[in-house]
Amino acid sequence: MQELSTDDAPEAPTSFDEYDLHPSLAKAIDKLGFTQPTPIQAQTLPYTLSGADIIGQAQTGTGKTAAFLISSLQQMLKDPFEGERYNGEPRLLILAPTRELVMQISADATSLSEFADFNVLTLIGGVDYDKQKNVLRREVVDILVATPGRLIDFLRSKDLDLREVEVLVLDEADRMLDMGFINDVRRIVQATPDKPFRQTLFFSATFTEETNRLAYDWTLYPHEVRIESAQLTADTVEQITYLVTEEQKLTLLYNLLIREDWSKVIVFANRRDETRALFELLEQLGIPAAIMSGEIDQRKRIKTIERFKSGDIQVLVATDVAGRGLHVDDVSQVVNYALPETPDDYVHRIGRTGRAGQSGTSVSFATEEEAFAIPDLEAHLGVKFSCKHPGQELLEPLPEGIASAIKVRRPGGHGSRNNGPRRSNNGRHRR
Repeated sequence: MQELSTDDAPEAPTSFDEYDLHPSLAKAIDKLGFTQPTPIQAQTLPYTLSGADIIGQAQTGTGKTAAFLISSLQQMLKDPFEGERYNGEPRLLILAPTRELVMQISADATSLSEFADFNVLTLIGGVDYDKQKNVLRREVVDILVATPGRLIDFLRSKDLDLREVEVLVLDEADRMLDMGFINDVRRIVQATPDKPFRQTLFFSATFTEETNRLAYDWTLYPHEVRIESAQLTADTVEQITYLVTEEQKLTLLYNLLIREDWSKVIVFANRRDETRALFELLEQLGIPAAIMSGEIDQRKRIKTIERFKSGDIQVLVATDVAGRGLHVDDVSQVVNYALPETPDDYVHRIGRTGRAGQSGTSVSFATEEEAFAIPDLEAHLGVKFSCKHPGQELLEPLPEGIASAIKVRRPGGHGSRNNGPRRSNNGRHRR
């Protein structure tokens, strides 16, 4: 993908006041405290607000959700639907790969349309199908946010008609392809109006030959915008790497949580069994914690996220798969209990903090063997890691009475290898 030429780009506004937005949308933006556009917003909105298609390369945490929502809502407000509306015919369709991301986009859409008469509906797996069907049959839906698999179910049952879609958003397109949704996404796109009769906003964190081809198949004369990975993290997230032994990890994590007074923390591990073990250990240590992995059902995930957002939970222990699409604006720290399997996973993890210009801290634990992955991460991010050994105060022994009881159950200990990048025999990551 070629980066948009700065010679062709209009001058980017430095304030949302300069966009001449509909009063109800401007009021919602003001209430949310948005003042200055992020780079992805400043580079896309001048085009998308005029109806142009976009191919954008950006990670989460850059403000891209607000970028495509603001332009889509503006188009809908500027061009009210004329004629009779029917149930199950959305005007704005947003596809995203995970339930968590769909829920977050839906929440953002609801906030931005607070002063507009728009109805937002989410369609995701793990939620009662009949309840979603009843809503579709009972209410007019303006904005539909969905995962591809569940959306296909409603297309098959003819409870959904996509022929009135005015704006189609494909978010984290690379992840949808990785998760095997390509055929479903193709069918969904084909069910919308032809591309001259809809606006298409295509976003992806990475671009392969296949992703590039699909982007151009589904867009019409698109403008291209790329926000580099180094832009996403270096300015807003302090990155610290502690060189430790496997046995020191739990002690270090506990002391950081207690001594540094960390309040809202996501701790990433590489596998389900590791998240479960670490979660149970933190509970024994008296830390308010919860787990977010593929073994947790959707209803419990929703409740867990709400408790984490409200501050009832101090530490959320997650795998990469479960953590995707997890958007909590005021996450203060992210901890890589084990270095991730790919550089892209690292970028995703640290993007959970320091979101949309806020400051945050990313702390990684690296054993001697895991440290071999650091040069690849540095090359990918374009930054030099700050590696150091933890001070003695951060290695103070765990409280007496439980240290001996938990010694044999440390994540990544005996019987569980946890040494950075690895793949199963078929080349797929294990989570």
